[in-house]
Amino acid sequence: MSTPTVAIIGGGQLARMMAQSAVALGVPLRLLAEGPTVSAAQVVADTLVGDYRDLETLRKITDGCSVVTFDHEHVPTEHLHTLTAEGHACRPGPEALVHAQDKAVMRERLTALDVPCPRHAVVVGTDDVEAFAASVGGFPVVLKTTRGGYDGKGVWVVGTAAEAAEAFETARSTGVRILAEEKVDFRRELSALVARSPSGQVAAYPVVESVQRDGICWEVVAPAPDLAAGLAIEAQQIAMKVAAELDVTGILAVELFETRDGRVLVNELAMRPHNTGHWSMDGAVTGQFENHLRGVLDLPLGAPEARAPWTVMVNILGGDDARLSGDLYAGYPHVLARDPRIKVHLYGKDVKPGRKVGHVTAYGDDLEEVRERALHAAAWFRGELGEESE
Repeated sequence: MSTPTVAIIGGGQLARMMAQSAVALGVPLRLLAEGPTVSAAQVVADTLVGDYRDLETLRKITDGCSVVTFDHEHVPTEHLHTLTAEGHACRPGPEALVHAQDKAVMRERLTALDVPCPRHAVVVGTDDVEAFAASVGGFPVVLKTTRGGYDGKGVWVVGTAAEAAEAFETARSTGVRILAEEKVDFRRELSALVARSPSGQVAAYPVVESVQRDGICWEVVAPAPDLAAGLAIEAQQIAMKVAAELDVTGILAVELFETRDGRVLVNELAMRPHNTGHWSMDGAVTGQFENHLRGVLDLPLGAPEARAPWTVMVNILGGDDARLSGDLYAGYPHVLARDPRIKVHLYGKDVKPGRKVGHVTAYGDDLEEVRERALHAAAWFRGELGEESE
């Protein structure tokens, strides 16, 4: 059996971290990157710079590759259908990926599968928003662009129909639809991550708690503290059902709300390695990036169990402090000396306020101690702590 080459579309940090696992597995990669210095292009030798929206560019990058996979979900669905018809193994395939690309399609399919979701409707004007709000008990409601939103972008919480004007202006300028959803009274956000291979093998990771700030993932705790065993099992079963019914290959992340009345509702789907799974790189027997590659190559999946009772991952976000003007390396002497057990992952990205430029992971037996270690390290890189914190 000759070693296959995997094509990755998209040059962000997910592709960069996929490359780490590919090196360990001895699997060659070919990368389609947005620019010559983006995160993954810095570490993948076989890189083509081009536009993922251009079919001929996609044909060029996938020529001779056994499998095509993705750093993001924005490749036009029609191009993926063409590549599939031409014999390329796109994993996940376009029939699956469209459910992560289009929130309205996702909601319709999950509802048909009897997967619990927030109440929702596609709306085309303020009158529709008014009617939807009345149907779910009143304002506020959440409006989302059906395509293209991420990290809080393309999402509005509106208290009146008039406040929906910005959302519809965005819809008109970008050609997307608007989805209205009830504003869920939730206790916290959870994420259920599974890996699935084309042959149907599934590996389910522990359900984690995801802490958001300004629509951006800030902290992930694995496993989710004080999560009832029944809800944890239900969340994993939902993720496995969605992966099977939608024929997802590789990693599927199912982001969920845990409601105050003891339910779980599906919020979003991601069919690629996901921020809520970064903890697994250091905290699980087999990290999500390795299992994604194993999955898309139809290799036996690795064990997803945690290595320690608790793992905490905290994102490093760009700030305004001078220490974060571009020299993240300057944070290493303090962080690594203070905690030799901390794990640091930097993405090779220019530092900008609010941008994810890396993450840190700590694990151990005591949750509060583990969380303090991870939070301190991330805060030091962000420039929020001074010398007095050493």
